[in-house]
Amino acid sequence: MVARLPGETDFSRMTVHRIRLLGDPVLYSRCESITKPRSAAVRVIVDDLRETLRDWQSRFGGGRGIAAPQIGAPVRIVYVEMDRPWVLINPEIVEVGTEDFTVWDDCFSFPNLLVRVQRAYHIRVRYQDAKGDTHEVDLEGDRAELLQHEIDHLDGVLAVDRPHGPQPFCLREEWNRLYTSVDRYGPPEPRADIEHPIESLL
Repeated sequence: MVARLPGETDFSRMTVHRIRLLGDPVLYSRCESITKPRSAAVRVIVDDLRETLRDWQSRFGGGRGIAAPQIGAPVRIVYVEMDRPWVLINPEIVEVGTEDFTVWDDCFSFPNLLVRVQRAYHIRVRYQDAKGDTHEVDLEGDRAELLQHEIDHLDGVLAVDRPHGPQPFCLREEWNRLYTSVDRYGPPEPRADIEHPIESLL
């Protein structure tokens, strides 16, 4: 039997999980680090993240990434599908560029709401893969924004905790009426506080 990591979900019994919604306490918890990336329990969680993301994609036609707490597992794992499937264990932002941009952010955990947030345009992320090997990767634009969103989940932070600018909340139906996809991302602009770039985004 697969040993369970901290959390209330029995990962040995199901693959597609209910997405935890805004208000669920697990979304506000700082997640535990993974000490054994190659363990069976980690493999099961990764498989469940993949199946849950693909189920969402098949039903709603979108979605690029999902974090473990969104399926009820308060551990530091992110699963992303962009050019390829990508597993990030214990990801952390280790370097931030000097430009920010605004993003109308959405989330599986509040699917009918968009929030204008400010994100770093360029970041460097350190993480472990499923074999336990450590990597660093530079990301910019929408990819950088996605990883900041997912890593926030691991720290119990949601996009609704980072509203930026006037009228930062918009229901999806209204957003679709007022905007188009080109309005999703603003242009990169120099950050006002570049002395402590990482701290200014926390």
